[in-house]
Amino acid sequence: MKFYKILFLFLLAGFFACTDLEEQLNEDLTTGEARDFLNANADIDALLLGVYEGMKGPYFTNGQFQAMGSIASDEAIAPTRGGDWDDGGKWRQFHLHTFDGTNEELINAWNGMLTVVFNATNVLSFDVASPQQLAEAKFLRAFAMFLVADGWNQVPFREPGDNLLLPSNVLKGPAAIDFIISECESILNDLPDGPATKANKDAARVLLMKAYLNKGVYAEQGRLTSPKFEAGDMNKVIQYANEIITSGKYALATNYFDNFAPNNDAVGTENIFTAANGPNDNGGNMAWFWFSGTHYNQNPGGWNGFATLSDFYDSFEPNDQRRHAEYPGSNINGIGSGFLIGQQYSGPAGTGDALKDRNGNPLSFTREVPLVVPTNILEVAGIRVMKYPVDYSNLNDPNNDGVYFRYADVWLMKAEAEMRNGNSGTALNMVNELRAARGASTLSSIDEATMLAERGRELYWENWRRQDMIRFGKYLDAWQEKPASSESKLLFPIPTAQLAVNPNLEQNPGY
Repeated sequence: MKFYKILFLFLLAGFFACTDLEEQLNEDLTTGEARDFLNANADIDALLLGVYEGMKGPYFTNGQFQAMGSIASDEAIAPTRGGDWDDGGKWRQFHLHTFDGTNEELINAWNGMLTVVFNATNVLSFDVASPQQLAEAKFLRAFAMFLVADGWNQVPFREPGDNLLLPSNVLKGPAAIDFIISECESILNDLPDGPATKANKDAARVLLMKAYLNKGVYAEQGRLTSPKFEAGDMNKVIQYANEIITSGKYALATNYFDNFAPNNDAVGTENIFTAANGPNDNGGNMAWFWFSGTHYNQNPGGWNGFATLSDFYDSFEPNDQRRHAEYPGSNINGIGSGFLIGQQYSGPAGTGDALKDRNGNPLSFTREVPLVVPTNILEVAGIRVMKYPVDYSNLNDPNNDGVYFRYADVWLMKAEAEMRNGNSGTALNMVNELRAARGASTLSSIDEATMLAERGRELYWENWRRQDMIRFGKYLDAWQEKPASSESKLLFPIPTAQLAVNPNLEQNPGY
């Protein structure tokens, strides 16, 4: 193949960082010479940085994977408020499970995460990449593939060197999970021990835990409504959890919101894998965590959009610090952390002026939140969620590192695996130890319902609720503002345009 054809494909994908190309273009170069040229001019660190940055957008924006993981579950709602937040009905589609292959958030999520897969695979094509760089790329690819498999059960996939002019192969269901497990287990020794903002050994262990824990849900054509939890898979979850727990590197946080604070890289004791944010690290995606829910007259003034459901809010005990806390430095203008309900004020803990909506009525967030909000409660309907304490020093490019994986999730996954293996006493003790750290009361027994509820309280708005509800067999149930769903909704529809360009894809059943 002539070199200019190879170069065109790399440029088309925006794959490598190099300079002074004009003098070196030569149609007579052999493929081997072309590879030597690319290896000599590649900046692998820059390529890897592009993969890390590419993951942040689809994962942390207020749509895409956050919509899939939260708004399509019982922990969040994006109601239409007059002419606001209608957007062609796309948000209602998530809550009602009426999405189809033209939903733009699903299309962007699919394209965004598969771009991560594609760019990570490109890093693997360079001979000059170090073993650690190759391991990082493989981990990022495996994580992105896991998210796509979780949503659609089909993952378009190429190996380095595959012909880019041909349709990609597709891994489905169990084959995708088996590949992800194999990749992560093969790279453990080559990954670094940290930091959390880089692919690391413990991040790979967490991904392996999630793959083994959910393995029994996957089937070739969809999801099993009655998952099969094999003891061997649960033992793998426990094994990797123990390796993390006994390392001594993590501890359940004394202050829950330290894990999400503007300086969570320094004060958070639980974060295992995060996305670096700040003015120099493209932190804008994190700002939506407060802008999406706050009212225009609050500080920071937001978009008056997303909320949670009162049934989900009621699952927390009043003293549970996960429900609400006045986080130091982030509550100065009346914006507490956790859930905001009732009258809102301009100062911390109910001090300062009582705020009003734009019509001069009390700004008091209600438990009631219809999917289409009537005029009389247009601006106040819904309990608002503030998972990440506000970074007032950088409102638009906050320093809060986005959390992918953290220790409490490891703790609860191990407890669940113990419960599924019949060790309910161990599971109960672990859950109660977590609850004690959060200021919640002691449970007297543990079962699937209480385990799912505890995962909801601990991990709300961290993008795992839909996956958890599917694994526990509750995702198709009716909940507030949503009727029961058909079995086809356990998967999202393949974007319509993708079916036209890749014959190896097939639309998921029911769409």
